[in-house]
Amino acid sequence: MEALLSALDPEQRQVAEALRGPVRVLAGAGTGKTRAITHRIAHGVLSGVYAPTEVLAVTFTTRAAGELRQRLRQLGAPGVQARTFHSAALRQLRYFWPHVHGADLPVLTESKLAMLAAATRRLGLRADQALLRDLASEIEWAKVSNVGPDDYARIAGQQARSVSDQPADTVGKVFAAYEDVKREQGRMDMEDVLLLTAGVLASDERVAAQVRRQYKWFVVDEFQDVSPLQSALLDLWLGGRDELCVVGDPAQTIYSFAGADATYLLDFPKRYPGTTSVELVRNYRSTPQIVAAANTLLAGSASAGVELRSQQPAGAAVRFEGHPDEVAEAASVADRIAALQRKGSAPGQVAVLFRINAQSEHFEDALSDRGIPYVVRGAARFFDRPEVREAVVRLRGAARSGETTDLPWVEAVHGVLGGMGWTEVPPTGRGQVRDRWESWQALATQAEEFHAEHAGSDLGAFVDDLDRRAAEQHAPAADGVTLATFHAAKGLEWDAVFCAGVQDGTVPIVYADTPAAVEEERRLLYVGVTRARRDLTVSWAAARNPGQAARRQPSRFLAPLLPEREQPAAGGRARSKVARCRECSQPLGSAAEKKRGRCAHHPVRYDEDLFERLKTWRRERADDDQVPAYVVFTDATLELIAEHKPSNETALRAISGVGPSKIEKYGDAVIALVDTTS
Repeated sequence: MEALLSALDPEQRQVAEALRGPVRVLAGAGTGKTRAITHRIAHGVLSGVYAPTEVLAVTFTTRAAGELRQRLRQLGAPGVQARTFHSAALRQLRYFWPHVHGADLPVLTESKLAMLAAATRRLGLRADQALLRDLASEIEWAKVSNVGPDDYARIAGQQARSVSDQPADTVGKVFAAYEDVKREQGRMDMEDVLLLTAGVLASDERVAAQVRRQYKWFVVDEFQDVSPLQSALLDLWLGGRDELCVVGDPAQTIYSFAGADATYLLDFPKRYPGTTSVELVRNYRSTPQIVAAANTLLAGSASAGVELRSQQPAGAAVRFEGHPDEVAEAASVADRIAALQRKGSAPGQVAVLFRINAQSEHFEDALSDRGIPYVVRGAARFFDRPEVREAVVRLRGAARSGETTDLPWVEAVHGVLGGMGWTEVPPTGRGQVRDRWESWQALATQAEEFHAEHAGSDLGAFVDDLDRRAAEQHAPAADGVTLATFHAAKGLEWDAVFCAGVQDGTVPIVYADTPAAVEEERRLLYVGVTRARRDLTVSWAAARNPGQAARRQPSRFLAPLLPEREQPAAGGRARSKVARCRECSQPLGSAAEKKRGRCAHHPVRYDEDLFERLKTWRRERADDDQVPAYVVFTDATLELIAEHKPSNETALRAISGVGPSKIEKYGDAVIALVDTTS
C-alpha cells in the first residue's frame, strides 16, 4: 500500500487517500490527474473499501476509458468498470429495456444525416450535406441540454444560437420532424441512449435500485465537459448518495457550444456540502517558460483557474513571431521544423496547431515542399476534403470543355465555386457550412495567387498545379508532424508545438460575439499552449495572402505576454497602441470606453447587486476620507470588479484602474465584499 501511495506527489496522494466522497479535483494541464484517480481507485480496492465490481469510472472518449482500464489493471484493480457515459448507459439500456417495455430496444444509429434528409424533405427545405451536418450538431446540443423541439426557437434566441443562417423556428421544425422520422423507423440516436436510460431509471424504481446496488462508487473524469443530460443521468445513478469523485479543469472548458457546462465542476462543493477539494498544480509536462506563458494567458481573466508550477528543468524561451502573411508564416514554421529534425527531433514529436481545419492548407504545402512528412488529425487533408475534391473535378471539367473561355480564367474559377455555393462574403456562425466556405475560399485565393505568379496562364495550368499539389501531399506519413485544430489536440502532447494563426479575428474567432464566447476562445488557446513539453512558438500573420495590406494584429490574448515594444504588426513595425474593444476590436474613443475595454454599445455584463454594494461602500469610504467618490474608484473600475469578481490580490491587481496604492488602501475591503456576494 505504501509503495502505491509513495509514487505520488503530495496533492496526488491527498486525492488517492480521499476514499470517501464527495471529492472534487481541480487538475491543471499536465498535472497527472489520471495517475491520481487511478491510484485512488486502486487504493480503495486494495484496502478493501471498494469492491472492484462496484466502482464505475466514467470519462468522455473510448481512448481515455481504455487508458483508465489499462492503468487499473497494472495497479491491481482489473475488475473496475471504466466506460464512457454512452457505453455505460447503453449497457444498462440493453439489459433493462426488454424487461421494462416488453419490446426490443430501438436500433442505434450513429449518423443522423439520412433521417435528417427525410425530415427536411417533409418540410420542403433544401439541405446539402454541410447543412445536414450543422443541423445534426445543433440537435445534439439541444438534446444534451434538455431542450425539446417546442422550446428550441425560444431558447436558441436567448442563447444566440444559429445554424447556417436558418431561422430558429425552422430549425425547431426540422428537429420535430427528425424525431418523428426516427420514431417511425424504430431507431434511436446517441443522445437517446442517455435520454432513454435516464427515463427508465426515473420511471422504474426496481431498475434504479438494481443499478444502485451494482455501482456504489463513482469517478467522473473531465467533469468540466459534463452536459445537463449527463449530469441528470449521473444523479439517477447516485440516487441521492455522494460517493462521487469528479476531476476536471475549468480552464480547459472548450466545448460549451456543444452543451458542456463547467458550472457543474465549479459549483460542486455547493451542491455537495463537506466536499474534499484538492488542486493539482504541479505540471510535469512543460518547461517553466511554457508554464509561465500559460499562467499569464489566463491571469486576471474569467477563465483563471489553478496556477501551474512546472516540475521540469528550465528550457528555451517561448517564441512569439509575427509574419507578413499566412504563406510566410507557414514557411517559417516549416523551416523551424526542418531545423528541429536536423537536431534529432522525430516528426511525430512536433505539432502545428490552429483554430480551424482550413488553416492546414498552407502548412501542408510548406511541409511538402521541404519533404517533411505530416498527418492531419481530426480532419481530411485539404485535397481529400469532399468540397475540395468536387471543386477540382468541376474545374477540370470546365478547363477541358472550354466553356469558360469567354471569361478571364480567375473569374471562371469564381463562377465554378459560386455554382457550388461559394460567395465572397463568408457565412455567419460556426459549423460545416463555414468550414466548407473556408475550403472554397482557399481555392479562390490559390487561383488569384497562381494568376499573379504565372503571367499568361490559363485554367488548365491552374488545375494541373492543383493536381501536382494534391499528389505531393498524399505521400504516406507513418511518423509525421501533426497538423490539428486546438480542439483536436486536447488531451495530447508533443515535444515541440507551433500555435499558428493567432491573430485577432481567428483567435478569438470572428463569430465569438459574446464575452462568454471570447473567454472560451482564450481557453482554447490555453489548451494549445499547454500541449508543448519543451519548445513553444506562437505566431500570427498580418495578412491572409502575400501582397495584401497588413491589417491584422496579434490576438488580444497575447497582449500580457508581449512587451509593448515587441508587439509587432506586419514587417516588424511597432504595433499600434490604439485601444481596441475586447468585443469587436474596433478602436475605443472615450476614456470611459477605454477603461471598460468595450465600446459604449457593448454593455458590461456585471453582477448588478455586487456593483450596487461596491457603490455604497465607495460612497461611505469617500465620506470617511473626505474625497470625491471617483478618487476611490471610478464607476468603470467598479463595473469591472463586479464583472470579474476578483477573489484575491493578484486577480484584483489585474483590474484596470487598480494600482498598488489602491490595493493597499482598499484591497481587503473589496475582496471581502466580493467574497460575501459569492
